[in-house]
Amino acid sequence: MKVVLISTLLASTNAFMSPLSTKASSLALKAEDMSVGAMEPLGFFDPLGYIDSPETFERYRAVERKHGRIAMMAMAGVIVHNNKWTFDGYLSPSANLKFSDINEGIGGLFQVPKAGLAQILVVCALVELAWWPARQLDGDYGIRLGKWNNWDREPEKKVRQQNAELNNGRAAMMGITGNIVAQVVTGQTFAEQAASGHFSPFGDGQGFF
Repeated sequence: MKVVLISTLLASTNAFMSPLSTKASSLALKAEDMSVGAMEPLGFFDPLGYIDSPETFERYRAVERKHGRIAMMAMAGVIVHNNKWTFDGYLSPSANLKFSDINEGIGGLFQVPKAGLAQILVVCALVELAWWPARQLDGDYGIRLGKWNNWDREPEKKVRQQNAELNNGRAAMMGITGNIVAQVVTGQTFAEQAASGHFSPFGDGQGFF
């Protein structure tokens, strides 16, 4: 459980380390590219000086965008699963394990057979490395987002929509991280905490504090 929590925190932290450095080489970036994701109150945020070229900037911003999309899906999954909406049938017929048997919280991850987890990791790796590698600044991997939204004719709209997606993704990364931390500390899922009014683990006899 602790390993999962630490890994999640590290992944979310890394996703935020993607804006622009103050190094001279960063000045070569196009103005419209530099504005993507650089918003108040932090503006261009690169305290460790990772960004030393336009290619590096695009790579880190693409990674952040993909992490945000995954986190948004994860938060949607939390809401769906906490409301006990599940698929019918078996997750693993050989293990006699139904979808409805899976725990609603983070503990459900450890109920999935190891072979099933391995399959998920392999598919994710193929998507990341071969199909949709995180390397495009606009996050358009053949989906034609720009064409649908008329980005060529409205560059301001492009920046606004990309920033909105990045901000939603950042909020989702914080949300799913907080959700996992709260479950580990309190032993309750998001829905259980909301139903019981247990919004703080401090001094109430629950959790570690």
